[in-house]
Amino acid sequence: MSGLKNSPFGKRLRAMQRDDAHEDSPRRSRVKAPVFGVASSSAAASSFTSPGLDLSSRPTTSESSLGPESPSDRSIPRPKTTFTFGKGADYGDRFVPSRDKSDMRTSYHLMDEVGPSTPSKNRIIPSESDALKEQANHIFNTILHAEVTPPSPHRPASPSRAMSTSVPPTTPTRRRLFAYNSPSASNPATPTRVRRLDTPTDEAYAMSPVRAESRQLLESPRRQLRSVCKTPYRVLDAPELADDFYLNLVDWSSTNVLGVGLGKCVYLWTAHNAAVNKLCDFTESGDTVSSVSWVQKGTTLAVGTLSGRLHIYDASTLALQRTYNNAHALRIGALAWNTHILSSGSRDRLVLHRDVRVASQKPFRRGQGHRQEVCGLKWSGDGGQGNPTLASGGNDNKVCIWDLRGARRARFGGSTTSLNSGVGSGPGGSIGSGTGSVPNAAATSSEDGGDVPLWKFHEHTAAVKALAWDPHLAGVLATGGGTQDKHIRFWNVQTGQMLSELDTGSQVCNLIWSLTSHELVSTHGFSSTTAQNQICIWKYPTLNMVASLTGHTNRVLYLAMSPDGETIVTGAGDETLRFWNAFPRKEKNERERESRLDWGKLIR
Repeated sequence: MSGLKNSPFGKRLRAMQRDDAHEDSPRRSRVKAPVFGVASSSAAASSFTSPGLDLSSRPTTSESSLGPESPSDRSIPRPKTTFTFGKGADYGDRFVPSRDKSDMRTSYHLMDEVGPSTPSKNRIIPSESDALKEQANHIFNTILHAEVTPPSPHRPASPSRAMSTSVPPTTPTRRRLFAYNSPSASNPATPTRVRRLDTPTDEAYAMSPVRAESRQLLESPRRQLRSVCKTPYRVLDAPELADDFYLNLVDWSSTNVLGVGLGKCVYLWTAHNAAVNKLCDFTESGDTVSSVSWVQKGTTLAVGTLSGRLHIYDASTLALQRTYNNAHALRIGALAWNTHILSSGSRDRLVLHRDVRVASQKPFRRGQGHRQEVCGLKWSGDGGQGNPTLASGGNDNKVCIWDLRGARRARFGGSTTSLNSGVGSGPGGSIGSGTGSVPNAAATSSEDGGDVPLWKFHEHTAAVKALAWDPHLAGVLATGGGTQDKHIRFWNVQTGQMLSELDTGSQVCNLIWSLTSHELVSTHGFSSTTAQNQICIWKYPTLNMVASLTGHTNRVLYLAMSPDGETIVTGAGDETLRFWNAFPRKEKNERERESRLDWGKLIR
């Protein structure tokens, strides 16, 4: 027995007996390491240390910190258990499926319904400057959604069991137990799928892998897009062309002469021979040009300066005709002509009207409707009514509509006078019913006899410099907002209603209507997208983009159109003037010269 006791087998047997005795009594009194640092006895507190307050510094606590391992622990491998706190957590390998990701439409946010595109209020100017690519991409996306992820078919409702009535069994009277007939739509017992197979145009007989709806979209005629050259045909250097949103330094006359204000000088560029002449130079007086504007017909050019002076020049002789030394208290940023009436808007918040035929230095009318700088002025054409209207935009985000013939004004004595406008109500009343209104003249007119606007629009949320009257539809005005607005809005000034709006995604600097087509040009500056400094052509009233022209490296702050309506010129802070062939040639037929868009002109 002694040999057996000292043999290796005996030693292993005694070790196993000691392990069994050790597992019976000491294991019961063993204290486990606390997970959150709270020990249950003093012995445990002396053996283990509680974790500190900074749990992120020690993200895991493994079993190696639970004290010395027992022999059985060393022999039997155990999975590693981790306790995580805060950062650095070790995630397990358990996979929790999500039923939402099994649906492709939910996973990839695909459209549920694909239909014809409509002009959206929140449309952003695309990065691609090609309307043809935009149309092709839309067709591709529509077919892709229809073919890859077709809409789920409507499941039929669960069949409901009819109320059974106890009918006693009867002997069939017919001899034939089975009836055979071809499936038809008249037979309600025929399954729906079988009825569809009788139709020759069913998808089961189609030779093309594309659905019928997609084939119809591919074979349907597309919107014809006008081809517009994307590069300027002429680029001129314009040194010292100011990069200022509130100035208007470029204008094109009816005699095909371009006037440009560069620093302290005004230059004239003749289009047919590219001759350049210096009209004036304010270096000696230390003044700077802030605005230029040609009269509608003729060679008269008005020049406004930063000091508030107003000069009238004859461009044919390069002679100064008249100077208003105290035209405004601050800079003159906007000028507009109505035959012999010159209107000026300034940083002093006033709109003043002068008759250039009169030598008087004082204006005969003034308008007070803005609380900040007036940065946009535009007179409408006669519109077939013989009653021109003035639109003004200001840095106070407001658009005012003025009518010199029908504006309500207060005289110096305080009594109010209402001129006949043909659309107004009695004194102190309101015109129409819309977003704009005519307040009481006695309550809102200034003591010095300032006019109040007929309409005042408050929808813009940024400065309004871009103004353009539609030459094809009377009473339609387009306005554009600055960086915080980015919208082009269309108004009916006869009713005071906003017709539509377009989110361009960029600062709107200028607007001008085409004379040969019902299209609108907008120039842009700061943008929330990758496309910046664009010149966009829009089709009205669908507001579809015809083309987008790029080339300027700074904000396109200046815009003018040639007298024939085919060419536009743009100026930017990059000190260049770029000429674009934007519109088709005008109809030469004498009968077709009148606009075919205004039906009122065609009524005899």
